Amino acid sequence: MPKATYTDAIALLKADHRKVEDLFEQFEKARTDDRKQTLAREICSELKIHTAIEEEIFYPAFREKIEADMLDEAHVEHDGAKVLINDIESSSPSDDFYDAKLTVLSEEIKHHVHEEEMPSEGIFAQCRRTDVDLVALRDRMLIRKQELQAEAEKGALPPAKPRTLKLVLA
Repeated sequence: MPKATYTDAIALLKADHRKVEDLFEQFEKARTDDRKQTLAREICSELKIHTAIEEEIFYPAFREKIEADMLDEAHVEHDGAKVLINDIESSSPSDDFYDAKLTVLSEEIKHHVHEEEMPSEGIFAQCRRTDVDLVALRDRMLIRKQELQAEAEKGALPPAKPRTLKLVLA
C-alpha cells in the first residue's frame, strides 16, 4: 500500500487541483516557446492522470450516492478538457491558437474545480455526507495514480479518450 500523504481521497484530488492551478499560472507568465511547451505537457499529463483516477475510481464509488446529474456533468466536462488536451499535445507554441487553447482549458478546469469544491452542494461536499470510506478510496487512487505517473515518465501515457462526446469534424 502506498505511503499516505493525503488525509483522504478528497484531499488528494484537491491537491491535484492546486498543482494544476499553479501550472496554469506559470504558463500565463511563460515567455519562451520551450517553457510554454514544457508547462503545457506537464499540465496535460497531470490532467490526464487526474481525470483517470476520478473516472476509474472516485466517481464510480459515489454513483447512486450523490446527485447523478453532477457526476454526469463532470464526465462531460472531463471530455471537453480531453479534446483540448489531445489538441494541445499534438501541437506546439508556434501553432495558431496554442495559447488560446491553454487559456480555454484553464477556464474549463476552473469551472470544473468550482463544481467539485463548492461548499455544501459541490460534488466533494456531497461525497463527504456518504458512507464511503474516503481513506480506503485514497489508497486505491494513489496506487492508480502512481501507475499512471510511471507511464507518463516513460512517455507512455496514451492520448486522453473522451467517452461522452462524439466529435464531428467538417
